[in-house]
Amino acid sequence: MKARDRFDASFQEQLTELFESRRDVRSFRSDPVPDDLVAELVDLTRFSPSVGYSQPWRFVRVDAQARREAVTASFQRASAAAQATYSGEDAALYARLKLAGFREAPVHLAVFCDESTDTGKGLGAKSMPETRAYSTTMAIYTLWLAARARGIGLGWISILEPDVVERTLEVPEGWRFIAYLCLGYPASYEKTPELLRVGWERFDSRSTQLTIR
Repeated sequence: MKARDRFDASFQEQLTELFESRRDVRSFRSDPVPDDLVAELVDLTRFSPSVGYSQPWRFVRVDAQARREAVTASFQRASAAAQATYSGEDAALYARLKLAGFREAPVHLAVFCDESTDTGKGLGAKSMPETRAYSTTMAIYTLWLAARARGIGLGWISILEPDVVERTLEVPEGWRFIAYLCLGYPASYEKTPELLRVGWERFDSRSTQLTIR
């Protein structure tokens, strides 16, 4: 089957709405997410672009409570260290932010980049090996959008100790930790990013401007 040359205006509008409504979710309902739906979301990442067609992303579902508790403890240590770097109003606001949904989210996924993979034969990564990690991030974004389209929220937890996560999940050598994702049905949907709503940061239009040299 040939790929269509373009999608109609209605689809384009829906796609824009999907982009606008994709948010980092921290509060989840307790409803379980069907296993086959989780598997479908991970499977869809095969359509993500990757350097040299290396497909270096590796998803690990974290179900064991002891492992979840270890990751949560890592977050608590890393968050306390991060909070100590702020002062005044920023420190007070940081303390009020909800930065993770470990307890509520029914599904936990850890994402790694296999930096030792032979797939792709190193094409495009010999001069810039970090492009494998960039490819893994693209796979996360694919999963994120697919999840949102199916009513599933995703929260990306980055305040963690990578070495602790790697040891806790006992992943193969050469797998680099990229992200820890919490998935579930959101308690609510918001189009405005939470960090904008609470005043942590303002939208900077300069970041979306096109520069011509």
